[in-house]
Amino acid sequence: MKQLTLDLRADSPPLLENFVAAANADLLAALYEAVPVADVPQHLFLWGDAGSGRSHLLKSVVTAAAQAGRPACYLQAADVGATLPEAPGLLLAVDDVEALGPDAQIALFRAFNAARGQKMTLVTSGAVAPLQLALREDLRTRIGQSLIFEVKGLTDDDRNAILQAQAATRGLRLEPELVQYLLRHGRRDLTSLLRTLDALDAASLERKRAVTLPLLREVLQRDPTL
Repeated sequence: MKQLTLDLRADSPPLLENFVAAANADLLAALYEAVPVADVPQHLFLWGDAGSGRSHLLKSVVTAAAQAGRPACYLQAADVGATLPEAPGLLLAVDDVEALGPDAQIALFRAFNAARGQKMTLVTSGAVAPLQLALREDLRTRIGQSLIFEVKGLTDDDRNAILQAQAATRGLRLEPELVQYLLRHGRRDLTSLLRTLDALDAASLERKRAVTLPLLREVLQRDPTL
């Protein structure tokens, strides 16, 4: 797996290159391998808790395929109806499959059946492993034949390392107790942590104050979404 140069700004578009692999290096490698059209497509199913990065990865692999000249489409389960896109070589990503309605489940089952002849790749995701999905049995079986990966969340050590690295690029110094406070009292997903760091940086510049625990408390109190 190549060493990635990460752009982790909170407003960065979801790309494979800016996903922090941590314990998900094998999953990330499999997504890179899924980008080109294959004679025998290998489908993937990603599962994990909310905030683990499943949607980021599905959107990212669709972007990578489109940039490579391959037809690609990302859909939330809520937007799937009785039909799904079909095209030769299509990479189709369907997020949160447990939320598919009855007609949408039939549509996804048909897409799996058509995939080999059309050289389509299906990348799907859910909150739980395939055996626990409350879906029609034939669709659950098709999903279960995919390469299955649990998207493993970041550890606190991972979060600390990322925050310290991003702070350094901004010329900020984060004391350990500040990071510990943020992980205890702020939102713990990476996007929210980076938004908090951006807000902290802006407050420090605006008020010409060093980054301190009292300033972090002010930032968190001022914006309840952080």
